[in-house]
Amino acid sequence: MKSRLVTLAAVVGAVAAVAAVIIRFGPSPGPSGPAVAASLSAGPASLLGVYENGPPHIYQPVAEFARVAGRQPNLVGYYSGWGEHFQTQFAQTVRQHGAVTILQWDPTNAPVANIAAGHYDKYLRSFADSVRDFGHPVVIGFGHEMNATWYTWGKGHVPPRTFMAAWRHIVTLFRNQGADNVTWLWTINADLPTTGPIASWWPGAGYVTWVGIDGYYYIPGDTFASVFGKTIVQVRAITNKPLLLSETAVGPGAGQPTKIANLFAGMRQYGTLGLVWFDIAQNDGRYHQDWRIENSPAAEAAFRRAASSLTLAHV
Repeated sequence: MKSRLVTLAAVVGAVAAVAAVIIRFGPSPGPSGPAVAASLSAGPASLLGVYENGPPHIYQPVAEFARVAGRQPNLVGYYSGWGEHFQTQFAQTVRQHGAVTILQWDPTNAPVANIAAGHYDKYLRSFADSVRDFGHPVVIGFGHEMNATWYTWGKGHVPPRTFMAAWRHIVTLFRNQGADNVTWLWTINADLPTTGPIASWWPGAGYVTWVGIDGYYYIPGDTFASVFGKTIVQVRAITNKPLLLSETAVGPGAGQPTKIANLFAGMRQYGTLGLVWFDIAQNDGRYHQDWRIENSPAAEAAFRRAASSLTLAHV
């Protein structure tokens, strides 16, 4: 179902450009927008993140994942609906555990055109002020997987031009509020026959810090190259921004123990910053499997082995 490998050689040169990246940009604006300012530093294969059921209301599931995985994640994620406030208390707890909060902020029940037109600016300023006042790095994605068809802010529902305008408006407003502690994560779904070209959704290098790619291993034939390879080539055609596997997992149907090793090996081979594991149980066919490692001793052991070799960034 997914696109197959476009040769690694096609991306080696671009990946090398970020092989020792430090995420801190200078003050000079580029032709596509104002410069990105962020205080979060990371290099290839230095980030290990997790999404769990429970956050931002409780941290305990993350602590349990850390115990099982044998490593303390340095990215801890949650999903925020439109109109919700920034979860400062949770972000503080995450920081106390030596990690950075990564949140996917989605325009649920909010017309994207109205966001771009400034109709939600009071809410955006309040959110930006909370993030700024928190005073530590935060990774924020807006409207994740917009290149896919299943969300109301995505392909077939919102024109790419409108989405780009909303993205730029949000980033500009945050900067005007002094919220320069945000790492802006432009998050796309891995290439599928229905997703189309990602370049049409690209808001410009001046408005993005990292590129996130969401992708999963569903069946035994899935590999890093088949799940992520073509998407990485498409990204490298438009930008050399650092890449994060921003939502990923290996399902039981794909053969977790073997393919977890393949996922981590591909993460290194392609020079990505790391991955955020979707450690949540879903039980609705091939595309909604039980992604957890906690209920499989073999998957747990494979994940521990793979994660033990990472040199995690101190964030």
